[in-house]
Formats: sequence, C-alpha cells, structure tokens
Amino acid sequence: MVPHLITALTGPINELEQRIIDSMPATERWFRLEWMEHTPPFYTSVDIRNAGFKLAPVDTNLFPGGWNNLTPEMLPLAVQAAMAAIEKICPEARNLLIIPENHTRNSFYLSNLVQLQRIFNMAGLNVRVGSVSPDVKKTTVLELPHGESLTLEPVVRTRGRLGLKHFDPCTILLNNDLSAGAPGILEDLHEQYLLPPLHAGWSVRRKSNHFRSYEEVSKRFGKVLGIDPWLINPLFGKCSDVDYSTETGLDAVQTQVDVVLGKVRRKYKEYGIKEKPFVIVKADNGTYGMGVMTVRDAKDLEVLNRKTRNKMAVVKDGQPVHDVIVQEGVLTQERLNGAVAEPVVYMMDRYVVGGFYRMHPDRGVDENLNTPGSAFVPLAFDQSTHMPQLGARPGASAPNRFYMYGVIARLAMLAASYELEATNPDAEIYE
Repeated sequence: MVPHLITALTGPINELEQRIIDSMPATERWFRLEWMEHTPPFYTSVDIRNAGFKLAPVDTNLFPGGWNNLTPEMLPLAVQAAMAAIEKICPEARNLLIIPENHTRNSFYLSNLVQLQRIFNMAGLNVRVGSVSPDVKKTTVLELPHGESLTLEPVVRTRGRLGLKHFDPCTILLNNDLSAGAPGILEDLHEQYLLPPLHAGWSVRRKSNHFRSYEEVSKRFGKVLGIDPWLINPLFGKCSDVDYSTETGLDAVQTQVDVVLGKVRRKYKEYGIKEKPFVIVKADNGTYGMGVMTVRDAKDLEVLNRKTRNKMAVVKDGQPVHDVIVQEGVLTQERLNGAVAEPVVYMMDRYVVGGFYRMHPDRGVDENLNTPGSAFVPLAFDQSTHMPQLGARPGASAPNRFYMYGVIARLAMLAASYELEATNPDAEIYE
C-alpha cells in the first residue's frame, strides 16, 4: 500500500524516485564511503514530509521511542542491525542497560521499552531497564495492556560504573533525551559505553546545527544524483535570545520568517509551484512536538495571543525556549484513511530497519502532526518485497517509495553523524 498523493503535482517526486532507483549502485557506494569516515548514531528516527514536488526530513531524533510501532516482520532487520552495532562497539558485550525517560507510566512508551528489550535480547544480550529518576527507589513491575510487563529497577553507581544490583553492563543505552540536562550519575563512566553520547541530548543539541550539517550532506548527495539539493533540503534560519513571555526578540524572528519565506517563494516560482509557502517556527532544542507553530506571514507574529506565547515559551520538562529555528514548511500531500500522514523511518547503526506513518485526522497539510491525537500505521511492507523493484513505474511500487524514504532518512542520519562529531566536547582539535 502506497499512500496516495492528493495533488496532481507528483511529477518531481516521481522523477526523484526514478533518479534514486536508477542511481542505486552510486548511492549505496556513496553511503558506504561516508560510513568509512563517519560513525552513525546508535539509533535514529527521521520524520519525512512528501509534498509531491519536494521530499525532505523535518526532524531527526537520536533517542527514538516508538519501537513498539514496528511490525513483527521488521524485527529480524532490527535484530541484525543491533548485532552489527553492538559488535562494533563492544564485541564481548554480555549485559546491556537501558535508561528510560523518567515519566515512564505512559503505556505506549513502556511498550517501546519492551520492544527494545526484545530486540537486544534476540541480539544475544542480557537486557535490563534501570531508571535514573530519584522517584524510582525499588524494583517495580509495570503491567501493560496486552499482558506484557516491564521490570524497572533503580540504577546504582559503584566505583565509576553504572549498573543495577548484581548487574554490571558494558553498554548503557539511553532512551532518555536528557531535555532537562544530563544527571551527574551518567558522567565520567569508567570503561562503559554510553550510547548515544551525552552531547546528543537536547540540553546540548540544536536543530539548527543538525540542519546546517544536513544542508552540507544534501549538496554533496545532490551532486551524486545530479539534482537541485533544494528538492530534498528544507531551508532554515535561526534566532537567539528569544523570550515569548516578554515578547523579547520576536522582531528578529519576524525578520528571519521574511527571509526564509522570500527564499522559498523564489524556489516555488522557479519550479512553477502554486502552493502558498509557509514556515515552521519551533524551539531549536526539544522534542515531542512542543514549541511548534505554522506561520504563513511574518505579520502573524505581531498578534500572538497569550495562549500561543505560553505554548511556545517552554518545551519538555518545562525547559524555557530562547533559541528558535525558522524552517521552510514542507507540505505533506500523503493521505491514509482520509487523514494527513507523514512517514517516520527507523534506523539502527547505518541500516534502515522499518518505520510507520504518523497520521492525524484533525491536522492540515501544513501543520505539525506530532501532537496529541496522532495515530500510527505501520509501513505496509509485503514480506517478499523489501527490496526495490527496478523498472517499476515511479509512484506505483511501495518498496521503491520506501527505499526513497530510506535514502532521505539515511542522509539525515549522516548529517546527525557530522553534527555529533562537530559538537563532541572530547574531540581533539588540531591546529
């Protein structure tokens, strides 16, 4: 099942799909050479938008939840990728500790942890879940709706190592995006691998750094394919020292909105696109779709009501917003069951392992879908057709469409690799 595009203007994406499929050997070789130079993030999920005339990532998550939304058919891929990832980092690994988010009562999130536990168990590891939350003082068994359960244990720090009572892991997997900052208990670990690293957390990471890296990647990949990188790259600008509650810095945001909209208008004119451009203004750090709004005209920012300002002023864990990214809005012209939908691609190590569609019946084609009320529909891979089908008509083959999504997602993952290298506080600096 390929979700249908509601616009007749599907030519450019079908052309792009054809170009990507035809260039598959060159594409895969290019990625292979990149991964010889750069280390992929341990696991990644990427939100992608398909406008019919443009296909681009709009968010890259380095602490992905939602593993419970992958179908059973996708599990073998995830297990193989997990084996490859662990083998590179700690070949003799026996024990893996997963550190979850502190708010662990959400049953969907808990199911995600159970799925991660299952994947790494099948990859040959003893896996336990340990919380760094001060509220978790004893072993707790949490019952889930479908008869599953999750055992949550308090972490213990002994002689510079993090573990559980009678459980000493060589690898610690963070499934906690550290929005409120890295707790001291995770710092200066002795001979243990912490994945992803602390500087991947939202207390340090900035979306503008990521999309600057993605811009570089898309230009280089555009040369390989012989395409305008704009077809796969959302334009953006950044503002600092913003305070929505006091309305400080909003004039700078307005200016940046005007600049980005102007660039997008010129591109739309170049390609004969009749849609009205828009931008997404969002916190430069943070997740869960918080601190996000659609802006179609810079003047809209002059009349923000108190409710909108309050919504934009803080993100997860009550963290105040001071840095803002103004990103070219990418329409989503895909529909599933009548609802607006966007693909989310999941990767482990450098491999695409699956994904799903995020859909929202109450949202428009130019709005953020990562909000309460969204639902998830697994990507409908037919088990026998994971591989792209050469010669298939563009837009007609689900594996070809998903291969194209996987290429875009891997470009975003590569950009995350560049970004983490550039922001690594432990990297040696050579003059």
